[in-house]
Amino acid sequence: MTDSKLLVNLAMLMERPTGISTYALNVVPHLADLTPTLLTAQPQHFPNFQTQAIPGDLTAEQGSKGHARRLWWNQTELPRHSKTHPSSLIFSPVPEMPLWRGCRTVVMVHDFIPLRFPRWRSPLTNYFRFIVPQILDQAVHIICNSQSTADDVMRFGHVPASKVTPIPLAYDAEHFKPLELPRQNYFLYLGRHDPYKGVSQAISAFAQLPQAADCEFWIAGGADSRFTPQLQAQAEALSVSERVKFLGYVPYKKLPELLNQAIAFVFPSQWEGFGLPVLEAMACGTPVITSNAGAIPEVGSDATLCIPPNDISALTSALTELLHDGQLQKQLSLKGLAQSQKFSWAETGTKTLNKLKIYL
Repeated sequence: MTDSKLLVNLAMLMERPTGISTYALNVVPHLADLTPTLLTAQPQHFPNFQTQAIPGDLTAEQGSKGHARRLWWNQTELPRHSKTHPSSLIFSPVPEMPLWRGCRTVVMVHDFIPLRFPRWRSPLTNYFRFIVPQILDQAVHIICNSQSTADDVMRFGHVPASKVTPIPLAYDAEHFKPLELPRQNYFLYLGRHDPYKGVSQAISAFAQLPQAADCEFWIAGGADSRFTPQLQAQAEALSVSERVKFLGYVPYKKLPELLNQAIAFVFPSQWEGFGLPVLEAMACGTPVITSNAGAIPEVGSDATLCIPPNDISALTSALTELLHDGQLQKQLSLKGLAQSQKFSWAETGTKTLNKLKIYL
């Protein structure tokens, strides 16, 4: 295989894909024309690519220790890989790179959530406050997933617009699609349990529905010891614990069925760099209730039922409306399907490929 001038740093790739891993898994195949060398602990995902093995304990699946090991590896081992391969450019699907080592790098920024919702003792908040601006300054170019994130890159990173390119994400059209399954009587949330995601507000809004509504609220996504027990206690205190179900992590292959059968997908996040779950829900023909914050309006346009963040009363009204208005359900389903078709991984990958070519 031809020697590559591009190294792709996939140290963040997890066995259980979340948003960032999904992005990397879908974009990298479109970089084949550059014959890149992939630094990865999971070469099975890329059978037609040249790969270089790296440690498999550098991800969020190993908790804070995995993060710390990866950041150390980026500064110590990644420069060595860059020197021992005939590479002139590193592409990182996250804002990480060797600093002050002369490594030319294009980075991808997904959001600035750690600075928009800072936790003062959080290592991630400090990383975005002190390290990420240096990465953005030293990177040769910055790709991001929306205009909203591009604006945050310029605001928090103090970089010029000429150095930033928004390239929207997409979804797997063969996976997320209408399945012609009957709707079941549950609303669905899918994602992390962090406070800014609005799960607590969604539970409060759901609790205001009359019990005669005879519906449930299903919360999918891996449990987080910092936040999930509080949400479970809230459901108990509001006397809806029997109707609020915490599903835990749902395998990727199960998501389309789960989305297709929901009354609506509920995603009242206070801010998103993109909002991939909103796009995947629309692609399934599932009506979406979401907020009008961050990049979500870029993704959903007029195809979702939008509410202001933290407006519990508005969220209750939206739940009630969709529960009882079959015509609105059908209208949002059709509009969501049409809106989702504006996004494709082929376009995302091609735009990324063309941008990387500029710097090789």
